[in-house]
Amino acid sequence: MTLPRILVVSLGGTITMTNSAAGGIAPTLTADHLIASVPQLAQVANLEAITQFSMPGASLSIQNLADVARLLQTQFAAGIDGAVVVQGTDTIEDTAFVLDMLAGHDKPVVVTGAMRGPQAAGADGPANLLAAVTVAADRRVAELGVVVVLNDEIHAARWSQKSHTSLTSAFESPGTSRIGIVAEGRVEIFMHPIKNLLPITSALDHPSRVAQVSLGLGEEGWLLPALSGLGYTGGIIEGMGAGHVPAATVDAISGLVAQMPVILCSRVRAGRVFTHTYGFAGSEMDLVKRGVICCGHLSSAKARLLLTLLQSTGATHDAIRAAFESTGGAIPVK
Repeated sequence: MTLPRILVVSLGGTITMTNSAAGGIAPTLTADHLIASVPQLAQVANLEAITQFSMPGASLSIQNLADVARLLQTQFAAGIDGAVVVQGTDTIEDTAFVLDMLAGHDKPVVVTGAMRGPQAAGADGPANLLAAVTVAADRRVAELGVVVVLNDEIHAARWSQKSHTSLTSAFESPGTSRIGIVAEGRVEIFMHPIKNLLPITSALDHPSRVAQVSLGLGEEGWLLPALSGLGYTGGIIEGMGAGHVPAATVDAISGLVAQMPVILCSRVRAGRVFTHTYGFAGSEMDLVKRGVICCGHLSSAKARLLLTLLQSTGATHDAIRAAFESTGGAIPVK
């Protein structure tokens, strides 16, 4: 049987980090090093390696990820059957979401990394890489969109979130669940995620800078009027509960809406932002009347990424609203 051709693209991250003379660990290993550390990979796929970047996950940019998306498109056109993107776990959920929006591929794309460096006891990088390649080698995975694979679990890009700072089981899908696992070297798919966001195919050549502001107990929103002057073109408001902010902030939010798209999210890790239940000052109904757009089921971090990508294509305000409404943020017609 001919093994599939799988591309391993390394962006850096803990999985590539070894002890540094300056103290701590820092990125040093390449994609070739990672592949060489897992001999079992040769039984799963014919591997090709590219070290695109060598940096911690927190330092990646959206433009970096756009470059990765173009690289994948080129490699798939050249005959690669699937791809594994290796990077730092700090932003795996972000990378997976952005690639899912930009790639639009009909071949498997898997994002993985490690919670422990390769020199740590119980390093999880080799097992995660083997599982990720196993998933990328399965043609069925193309139907799932971009996925995250760590700890032998498969998570959809739309839902995956890092939930712990140190455990190897750090990744979860709040509000849903993992969509599959890898067991005994086989991929088991339990469910298919709904794809209700259209891939972004337009060039990202418009300026977009989106601020993310959390409004918690006692906040008055003093930062909000400054955002436009600081060069921001959009705002993410992270409220409480089902999408609520202190009443003292609503005038500042109204002023911001007059200047840029403002998306309402929640600091709660699972569940949809409401649209038509609560009617007090600072409630979701109050904010919607003021022109705020609800983010649906997206986390605030992914809502920021989506707004940034949409604005980067030059999307109109109506197109931005429609995109977020497709995530579950629409107001029912009565």
